[in-house]
Amino acid sequence: MTIQFRNETFRNDFTYANSPGNIPRFPFPFPEDVYMYSTNVEPHHATRAGSPFEHAFDVDEHYVAEMKDRALVLADDPGRCQALPHMETAGWDFVELVMVSKARDYPDLFELTIDGDRWHWINKPLQIDDTFIFGDSSALPCHPMEYIGRQVQGDHAILDQRDGNLWLDAGIITAQADWSLDFDVGMNFFEWHAPVPLAHELGVFQRALKFLLSLPQGQPSRRLNWTLTVNPRLDTSPENYPKWGPDRTTVTPENIGEKIHLRVELQTFWRLPRSNAILFPIRTYLMAMNEVVTQPKWGRRLHRVMRDLRPELVEYKGLSRYHPILVEWLSQFDDGAPTSPGIFPD
Repeated sequence: MTIQFRNETFRNDFTYANSPGNIPRFPFPFPEDVYMYSTNVEPHHATRAGSPFEHAFDVDEHYVAEMKDRALVLADDPGRCQALPHMETAGWDFVELVMVSKARDYPDLFELTIDGDRWHWINKPLQIDDTFIFGDSSALPCHPMEYIGRQVQGDHAILDQRDGNLWLDAGIITAQADWSLDFDVGMNFFEWHAPVPLAHELGVFQRALKFLLSLPQGQPSRRLNWTLTVNPRLDTSPENYPKWGPDRTTVTPENIGEKIHLRVELQTFWRLPRSNAILFPIRTYLMAMNEVVTQPKWGRRLHRVMRDLRPELVEYKGLSRYHPILVEWLSQFDDGAPTSPGIFPD
């Protein structure tokens, strides 16, 4: 296998880290020195070899560890995976998209053989070798969405399109940034995004919904979203707030470089063929501040973004407790030099 998968944890002892070779491929979310909430959507085309944008579904050195963490979350709380009854066809659409994409993009890791309705799927990193009849859910150990959702990095929501809106009617969500599938399932697009400040007044979600309702099949799109997380913890759900909320009190000027992680979501949008639903993958990437600043451009830019971040966004993203000391710590990596446009390091 060409990818060396890391043996690491996202809880308790937090052994997660990025290898030196993985750092430059991180999807740094700031293309300029200031930030304001926007739709920032672009076509999800294959771009920049070796980056998270090269393939339909990025597989990196954290794949196996992330799938182990997902299994732990689902064992503790099966409600993190829910699908309303009418979403089964969309689940099979999801299966097809992931299997076909991964077998095409990573042939050394995944194999798919299709003989009519009979499918043979091999996932080498997770040691899965299954044969099933496509469309027959009784042939799988669980709902098709859960079956494939346990084999692909990132959370996945499936949005049903009806009545001129999108409805969160299915999802496998185990690495969310402080929102609850159990609370949001069945909500429409505006209800689901109601807590986000400023964006509603700016018309961001009205434009986003209009765009998504007209999303064509075969033309996926993507955007980046971000927040900060204390410790490399994937599961920052409201249900588990007592486990991760107190982490914010542990940040000091001495440990901020290792404690605070830039948490980036690569969000993609896919029109599914049979169900006409929208698949919404939310792939989370984590990088400690000490790792971010190994790229001088990122160190300079992150200081400027954090320094000038609007108070409403500081509060919404949960940064208030440690934001001042983070800005002070980052200032040592900003020499005032200009930064080049775009998200990739120089």
